[in-house]
Amino acid sequence: MSRIQTKSSDPFGRVTTPTSLGQTQTSPDELYGKLFKDVQMKRIFPDSKTFADCIPLCDPVLIIERYFHLMHRPDFDLERFVRDNFQVPKEIKKEYRPDPQQTIDDHIEELWEILTRQPKDQERGGSLLVLPRQYVVPGGRFREIYYWDSYFTMLGLKDAGRVDLLCDMVDNFAYLIDRFGHVPNGNRNYYLSRSQPPYFALMVKLLSDIEGKEILIHYLPRLQREYDYWMSGSDRKGTPYTGHRRVVFLSDGLCLNRYWDDKATPRPEAYIEDIELAELAHHQFHANESDLYRHIRAAAESGWDFSSRWLRDKNNFASIHTTDIVPVDLNCLMYNLESQLAEAYEYKGQHEMHIRYKHKAQLRAKAIQKYFWDPARNFFMDYDFRARNFTDSFTLAATYPLFFRLATNRQAHYVDTYLRFNFLRSGGLLTTLSKSGQQWDSPNGWAPLQYTAYKGLKNYNLYRTAERIRDHWLALNRKTFKYTRKMLEKYNVADTNLEAHPGEYKLQEGFGWTNGVYLQLKLSQKVRPVPSLIL
Repeated sequence: MSRIQTKSSDPFGRVTTPTSLGQTQTSPDELYGKLFKDVQMKRIFPDSKTFADCIPLCDPVLIIERYFHLMHRPDFDLERFVRDNFQVPKEIKKEYRPDPQQTIDDHIEELWEILTRQPKDQERGGSLLVLPRQYVVPGGRFREIYYWDSYFTMLGLKDAGRVDLLCDMVDNFAYLIDRFGHVPNGNRNYYLSRSQPPYFALMVKLLSDIEGKEILIHYLPRLQREYDYWMSGSDRKGTPYTGHRRVVFLSDGLCLNRYWDDKATPRPEAYIEDIELAELAHHQFHANESDLYRHIRAAAESGWDFSSRWLRDKNNFASIHTTDIVPVDLNCLMYNLESQLAEAYEYKGQHEMHIRYKHKAQLRAKAIQKYFWDPARNFFMDYDFRARNFTDSFTLAATYPLFFRLATNRQAHYVDTYLRFNFLRSGGLLTTLSKSGQQWDSPNGWAPLQYTAYKGLKNYNLYRTAERIRDHWLALNRKTFKYTRKMLEKYNVADTNLEAHPGEYKLQEGFGWTNGVYLQLKLSQKVRPVPSLIL
């Protein structure tokens, strides 16, 4: 029987020495081989993720042997074979319908329990990486924890008074870092080759604001390992304008980050979709399929899967080239991680390490100004290090320098103006200005980006636009809930009478980060700031 060992010297009772909980690290496409490919290519399930999440009813080796023994029989039925040998997962509480008289706040309160998973209730034997503490999943087809989603969910847990659950979720991420050296995209073994936007430092900061700065010291080793993962290879002093895994070497010895994945194969959770896109890319551009898979997986690591932001041709998904792009939001998050490390080392009394990471943060802040602020457009843009120029995509990633106070006052005012005249709609902010058909593009709006923009503008006393964004978004959430009784993953902010564009998969309900941001923004309506003197 596995257990989590906790050092008695730890005053918080946190997870400090995790042990294996018995799950396999072999992803289902590698484990089942031909069986996995056949099930996906014959579309036994409409959603490729379904079979990736299936739980074997006996030893996988026996299932594979049984498959090869039976597959050539004329009466063989593959779908029946799968259902006889696997437990097929269901969407989370698909049948759940709230009381028609329930308020949106009561609904969110009830959802915390529906979306919470306890250690004893986690599935064993499938692709799930079992976690030692309770956690909140997003909802719908997303039956596992997701990295960057969880920060915005935690904002809501704090406001709901569920600090116990917030603490447990931070501990789960610490456990994942201890065990794997990074936080995977989600707690599935097929996500181990990539991460997601590095929000762990913000999670720790959120918890330290509640429990005190000792929290920074407690999680310092995990913050350091997170940083080492993202900066792996940075000590190689590579040739300018080349990349190695998640680092990109630029001029003047500067080193920034990009998204990456350590595998270059179809994603198990979107297997047939990736293969079909690779075939299209090869036909149109003679693209190497391994490169194409890497670009797709890197976009999945970004959390923006998918967006015209990653495309050479905004209307052609086959032109994806994610790993060529140095993203502004990722590097702002890395600046925050460096700053958090500097603060933690200072509090611990390690002066040399404090100076080292303070210097790293200062260098990155200068690099963010150099490589992401486009003086011709007066907007923060991503940087294509292959082309050695800014990309053409106007996106809400431009609000991250404001969120982390990395923009000048002049830059913040330009971003504010551009948001008001180009991004703001009746339901909130568009994700990008492109109508590509991808879900992280117009007309869709997403909770985490509304929150980031709102907080970023407030940092520069730009309350007028910030409050319009907040009020439009909350009104859309309330309107949609009134007619559907649902909290959704994303929304159509351009036409609030229509659903969001589904993108790669159908519209999901639940929904962790929407609930968290709703509560956070609603709370802010009760606090009226001093009016800005700068209009």
